[in-house]
Amino acid sequence: MGEFGLFIEKKRKALNKTLRGLASELEIAPAYMSDIEKGHRYPPDKDKLAKLAEILKLTENEKNKMYDLAAGEKENAVSPDLPEYIMSTEKARVALRMARDNGMENATWQKVIDLLKKETGE
Repeated sequence: MGEFGLFIEKKRKALNKTLRGLASELEIAPAYMSDIEKGHRYPPDKDKLAKLAEILKLTENEKNKMYDLAAGEKENAVSPDLPEYIMSTEKARVALRMARDNGMENATWQKVIDLLKKETGE
């Protein structure tokens, strides 16, 4: 079973939602929802993921984790909440390529995160 499916199943059960009930709210077949939870199918598209986050009452951190787990189920995928921003922001693409080409380590990325937190007041 994939980590994405386990995550969704855990969150669903924490809210005492049935698989059928969740599938109905997402407007998908219960069998498809079951296959997602069991890791037999890829996670749904970005719109369904956003709706899933809303239905499961995910925090911002949980939603980001869900997006990352969804991307992890597919080879060479990026979390579905990021491509639009990356592709509409040239400097983000430049920074990511520089980081990739220079083998940027987590410690350096943490400095970037700390700078962003300072800039945004988080």
